Amino acid sequence: MTRVDPNESAHAAQGGRNRAIVIGAGLGGLAAAMRLGAKGYRVTVIDRLDVPGGRGSAIWQDGHRFDLGPTIVTVPQLYRELFAVCGRDFDDAVTLKSLDPFYEIRWPDGTRFTAQQDTGRLRAEVARLAPGDLAGFDKFLEDSAARYWFGFEDLGRRSMHQLWELIKVLPTFASLRADRSVYAHAARRVKDEKLRMALSFHPLFIGGDPLHVTSMYILVAYLEKEFGVHYAMGGLAHMARAMADVIEDQGGTLLMETEVDEIVVRDGSVTGVRLATGLEMGADIVVSNADSGHTYTNLLRNHRKRRWTKKRLTRTRYSMSLFVWYFGTKGTAQGWPDVGHHTILNGPRYAGLLRDIFIKGKLCDDMSLYVHRPSVTDPSVAPEGDDSFYVLSPVPHLGHDNGVDWSEEEPRYKAKMLKMLEEQLLPGLGEKISTEVVFTPETFRDRYLSPLGAGFSIEPRILQSAWFRPHNISEEAKGLYLVGAGTHPGAGVPGVISTAEVLSTLVPDAQVAR
Repeated sequence: MTRVDPNESAHAAQGGRNRAIVIGAGLGGLAAAMRLGAKGYRVTVIDRLDVPGGRGSAIWQDGHRFDLGPTIVTVPQLYRELFAVCGRDFDDAVTLKSLDPFYEIRWPDGTRFTAQQDTGRLRAEVARLAPGDLAGFDKFLEDSAARYWFGFEDLGRRSMHQLWELIKVLPTFASLRADRSVYAHAARRVKDEKLRMALSFHPLFIGGDPLHVTSMYILVAYLEKEFGVHYAMGGLAHMARAMADVIEDQGGTLLMETEVDEIVVRDGSVTGVRLATGLEMGADIVVSNADSGHTYTNLLRNHRKRRWTKKRLTRTRYSMSLFVWYFGTKGTAQGWPDVGHHTILNGPRYAGLLRDIFIKGKLCDDMSLYVHRPSVTDPSVAPEGDDSFYVLSPVPHLGHDNGVDWSEEEPRYKAKMLKMLEEQLLPGLGEKISTEVVFTPETFRDRYLSPLGAGFSIEPRILQSAWFRPHNISEEAKGLYLVGAGTHPGAGVPGVISTAEVLSTLVPDAQVAR
């Protein structure tokens, strides 16, 4: 990674025309910087971490690579379009490997459901699990397609900062029953509770409660089936590095291990940023890939807000947080032959557990787990013969009055997780672990400056989506823009990449010097 002297960058950026600063080298920030570079801006990306990628970065320990956040790539044409705008070929830089089946869902009674792309095999799985629900499942897929083309390809790829844009689409929202939750929509189509879970859990991938998130998000079923589920060889960290390479090839700079303390606003317009060191860097525009709550509460703390006040943000509902256990195992590459790349382990409850996590803020003894075993696809994640895993459990964020001290709870919660893994998926696991790292909600708060330690920023409920979500173009200061999970269209890798596409429609082309 290129290291740059902040003083040198400051001199280069002070007063320069067509200078842009991007706060945060997450995937949204990197995509924004690429698009700005393609529009002629000289971009400086600033991030407090030591590598690009944000939640999509990785850490290396004892020969293992642990991908910290997203594990799959969907809608691959988004990334190909992004690189093409910059005159690059995505497939020259990143190798995608199709995963089929996508993942396996398991229940405590031994029932399994395998999600896959082939329509015939997928319908056979449904017929095996819930034969009476096959017609309802077919209808659910039709519903999903309609919501994909409207919600993702239309609304998700254009700005929704003007109220009129929302008013125009209200009839479509009504006809698609956007007021209904994802789970409620699945329940209208199928009767089997296990199949309802399999069709409704996807909002958890973007921090949403399936019992309350708008049914527009059933679009994920179509998105996966139509375009497939892929793994980027080398992990999302490799893709982030490829994006950073494009930025540097465009003449941009990545300033790592550097923290922005404040966005500087004078006479209603941004003039740059002030670093934690006190150094001020000038820019014509500033794009924040930091969490929108952190941006407005902390980075604009000395600027009076009209819309995104501290009071309003306090009322905002944030996503759940996560407990993530990363571990390497010794000599297991040929072990556990029925455990694939992605497995979802259900606990004994579904709706009740969701209410405890999202509504009551209760840390429960039971849990559901998302198990990522990339070494079955990508041997580079672990020493030869070994495995790298991450196991994720949704937990309440830090804003609930639940009294959880994660420094004390971590070993207890990890022990419960280990017991479930050994009983239902990975027998003998405890004796095989050779190295480990744990992220708690406090890690998300401290590492990513995420309000309340939320895993996915603002929860995508209907009144926190589209126009109701923090806008890509800020109304608080001229020249300030937002990208990333906390703005429109929202969380998830396709969502944050799309925020940069929306940004590119709002920012004027750089002015050519005469």
